[in-house]
Amino acid sequence: MIVDPIFQPRILGILCTWCSYSGADGAGQSRTAYPPNVEVVRVMCTGRVDPAFIVSALADGMDGVLVCGCHPGDCHYINGNCKAAARMAALSTMLDQFGIERERVRLEWVSASEGNRYAELVAEMTEQVRELGPLTWKRSADKAVAR
Repeated sequence: MIVDPIFQPRILGILCTWCSYSGADGAGQSRTAYPPNVEVVRVMCTGRVDPAFIVSALADGMDGVLVCGCHPGDCHYINGNCKAAARMAALSTMLDQFGIERERVRLEWVSASEGNRYAELVAEMTEQVRELGPLTWKRSADKAVAR
């Protein structure tokens, strides 16, 4: 596969406020270098993330979505991250049905002290989505509806 070196993927980062957002903040405070491709949305808990939010982001032009939450057992809302994991598993099946590669959507655990891990995940996700290329799903769906 030929990777377009100019393509800069747009990735939505949905981060839990208690752990992952603090981890991302820590990466910034320690001046850890990572790609600027992730546009962050802060949520109170990943348990609040509805799969429809992710599908909507992809339909509206994002090339990938990275959801980050507290490690299992560390959720400030007891089991919100476990709910998120169950929803992401169901979403994977829907992505297959929509013809969207599963690799465009990831759920990862990042604690407040793991700024370096957050930076590594952003770099991995950016490269992974860059290799997949731009998501053309929305444009294809629009053409089908227009017919």
